Amino acid sequence: MKKHFLFQIIVLIMLLCTLVGCNTNNTTSESADTSSNEEKPKVVVVLQSLTSEYWNFVQAGAKQAFKDFNVDGTILGPSSESQVMEQINMMQDALTKGPDALVVSATQPETAIPTFNQYKESDIPVLLINQDVDWDNKVTFIGTDNFTAGKKGGELLASMLQKGDKVALIGGVLGSQTHRDRLDGAKEALVAAGMEVVAEQPADSDKSKAMNVMENIIESNTGLKGVFVSSDDMAMGASRGVQNKGADVQVVGLDGTVESLESVIKDNTVGTVAQNPYDMGYKGVENAIKAIKGDSVEKRIDTGAEVITKENAQERLDFLKSISE
Repeated sequence: MKKHFLFQIIVLIMLLCTLVGCNTNNTTSESADTSSNEEKPKVVVVLQSLTSEYWNFVQAGAKQAFKDFNVDGTILGPSSESQVMEQINMMQDALTKGPDALVVSATQPETAIPTFNQYKESDIPVLLINQDVDWDNKVTFIGTDNFTAGKKGGELLASMLQKGDKVALIGGVLGSQTHRDRLDGAKEALVAAGMEVVAEQPADSDKSKAMNVMENIIESNTGLKGVFVSSDDMAMGASRGVQNKGADVQVVGLDGTVESLESVIKDNTVGTVAQNPYDMGYKGVENAIKAIKGDSVEKRIDTGAEVITKENAQERLDFLKSISE
């Protein structure tokens, strides 16, 4: 009897050990599942370039959002804004790595649409920043109303001149809707104010090219009084061209970079229209997380534009330095 009772106890202990072992395995499996569920969302940000000050501020905003929202983030961009196919290749390569969302500023919208369609086919949300694209499947566009910003720049330039004065326009890469919209807005304002637009030339978003273009325009147009340039980086080149020629030409740019603000303070340029590139980068990632979660995202998020002259340039400069520290 004792042996039989002892045998029953041993069997009971073995059964209990087996049950405990099974429960331990389930806990490990659930823990692994929980860990898997807590994996960081993967967001890839593709910009038009990584080499200019403007895009550095976009990067800074995106990187801060990566930290704030616990994101596994990657930022990509070609060596210059003229490298359109390099940007397309970067987006296609990023797609093969299975991101949860794409945040992008496309240099040439029509060239990028086939790649955007590939992301759509893979159920990966696409959010546009800085540069809007006529594509129905975008989650949102976050950025400046470039036509309005350009118009503000044109109005600023016109306010420095007299009716009938000769003015010129310098734009970025041909095919860039951003630069096209800015030039169109500026031109509308200048013509409405009675200015004579005597030249319009591209400078490929390149400071050195803008300097050369400016010099050529001055040589070809005696009595030129002003120029609107569709980015501050090019405006700095144009300003140098004006100085090289010893001309009296008022220069207005658009973006609100540190260099341009310092130029306004020093009276080398009369003003600029400041965008909020930091907000574009930050809000791009912030809303990508909303899209990944299936939350509602506004179809259009305007990050604003502010006219900058010598009166408020220092305040804006202090702000930019504070967010870049």
